[in-house]
Amino acid sequence: MTTATYQVTGMTCEHCARAVTAELTRLAGVSEVSVSLVPGGESSVTVTSDRPLARQAVAAALEEAGDYRLAGA
Repeated sequence: MTTATYQVTGMTCEHCARAVTAELTRLAGVSEVSVSLVPGGESSVTVTSDRPLARQAVAAALEEAGDYRLAGA
């Protein structure tokens, strides 16, 4: 198991956190997603998976969930 934390922009509410959680959970190997919401700022999203995830796959899942982006990307 591996755990990675990503800084995500664009999240403003619990609905955003649920949308991001749902999309990231759909990625192969992901077993847990935890969001520390900072409305309008950089939220921390921690993902536990059976192997490291490609940054591009995480970014694509965030886009699918809504207007969310990896900070610094």
